[in-house]
Amino acid sequence: MSTPYGSRAMPLAKAAAFLCCAAVAVALCAGCTHDRDVAAAAAVKLGERMSPGPYGDIARGRYLVRAGDCEACHTAPGGVPFAGDRAVPTPFGTIYSTNITPDPETGIGRWTGADFYRAMHEGIDRLGRHLYPAFPYPWYTRLSRDDVLSIKAYLDTLAPVRQPTRSNDLPWPLDRRGVMAVWNGLYFKDGTYRYDPKRSAQWNRGAYLVKGVGHCGACHSDKNLAGATDPSDPLTGGFGENAYAPSLAGGTRDGLGGWSAQDIAQYLGTGHNSLSAAAGPMAEVVERSTQYMSEADRQAVAVYLKSLPAPKEASLAGIDRSTLDRGAALYVDHCAGCHLAEGQGEQGAFPPLRRNSAVQASSADTLIGVILQGARIPATRGDATGLVMQGFADRLDDAQIADLTTYIRNAWGNRAEAVDADHVEDLRRTLRKSPGG
Repeated sequence: MSTPYGSRAMPLAKAAAFLCCAAVAVALCAGCTHDRDVAAAAAVKLGERMSPGPYGDIARGRYLVRAGDCEACHTAPGGVPFAGDRAVPTPFGTIYSTNITPDPETGIGRWTGADFYRAMHEGIDRLGRHLYPAFPYPWYTRLSRDDVLSIKAYLDTLAPVRQPTRSNDLPWPLDRRGVMAVWNGLYFKDGTYRYDPKRSAQWNRGAYLVKGVGHCGACHSDKNLAGATDPSDPLTGGFGENAYAPSLAGGTRDGLGGWSAQDIAQYLGTGHNSLSAAAGPMAEVVERSTQYMSEADRQAVAVYLKSLPAPKEASLAGIDRSTLDRGAALYVDHCAGCHLAEGQGEQGAFPPLRRNSAVQASSADTLIGVILQGARIPATRGDATGLVMQGFADRLDDAQIADLTTYIRNAWGNRAEAVDADHVEDLRRTLRKSPGG
C-alpha cells in the first residue's frame, strides 16, 4: 500500500495555507470529535457484526495483498512484515503505519469483517476514528466487499505480532482526526467500482486494478494543497515517496504513448523493457507486488493504461549550449560506459535513457534521485538481474548533477526542461532527511 504523498508534493507555503484552513474547519466542527462512546454508537448504527472465524477466500486475499503492495507500507525497515511502524513522510508531517497482523491488542485481531470493510471503504477504523489518506482508502473504496473480506481472511492467517502503533508526528490541527471529516467532505467520494458496459471485460479488469487495489493514482497523479488528487486529470504524474512518479497517460514524450501494451506488461512483470527500467519506489513495487500479478492481470492493466488520452504538452524553453556541452562531457566520463554513447543502454542490464518517458517527465526529480542515490533493477522471478548502479552524491556537486541531468533530458531526441543547481541542492537535502536517505 504505497503512500500517496512525498515530502516534495507541494511548497511549504501551500501546506501552511491548508493548516490555516484546517484550523478554521476544526473551530467550526469542534463538536465533531470522535470519542469511544460516539464510535461505539456509530458501529452499532453501521449494522451487522460478522460472526467470528474465517471468511472470504484466503488465496485470493493473499493475491490482492500482493497486488496492493500492502507489505511495503505496513513493514518498518528491519521490522516484522505487516506489523506496521513504518514512517510515511507527507507534506504535513510523518504518519506511522499501523499493525495489520491479527494481534488482538495492537493489530486487527478484534476487527470484524464489517470493521475492516468500513476502513477500506470509508476510511474509518473500528473505533470510529477517521484514518488519514496516507492509507489510500480513496482508492480502496472501489474494491468489492468480497475482495475486501478476502484480504481480511488472508491477514487473519498471519502470525500475531504485538507492535503498538506510534503516535503520528503532525502539527495542530491535523493531529485531530476529526479534521479528516472536513477533508472527506471536500475530496472523498466512496463507492465500489462501476463496470463500464461500453468497454471490454479486460479493460474493466484493468481499470479496477489501477483505480482500486493498485492505487496507482496515489503516486502518479498531481495533488492539490490539501494533498488530494485531481480526479479530472488522473495519472499524469505526481510526487510519492520523495520521487516523481511519471505520467501513465498517452503522451509520447513523457507518458506511455510510445509503449505497447506488451511493453507495459513486461515492465510490470520484470521491472524493465526495451524503453525503461524501474528505479526508486517503483522498483520496490515491481519486486514486492506487480511481478506476482497474473499475466492476464498485467495485460489488463496495460490495456486500460493504453486507453488514457495524452494531455496537452507544455511548450519548453530552449537550453543553453554551454550547459549541454558540460553535461555531455560528464556523461562521457560517468555514464556512457554502461548506458552507451547514444543512451541506448543494454536491455535487462542498463536501462535506456534515449526516448525514456521517465527521463523526460515534467519533473526531473526521479532522474536526479537516481544520479544522487543510485538504483537497482528489481530482482524478479522471471529475470533476476538485480544489477546495482552506484550513486554520485559524493562525486558530483549540485551544478554538475544539474548539467548532467539537463543533458540526458535533452540528448538523442529527448526533450525536457532544464534543471538548475538550486533544485538539485534542495532535493539532495530532502533525500538525506527521508527514511534510509
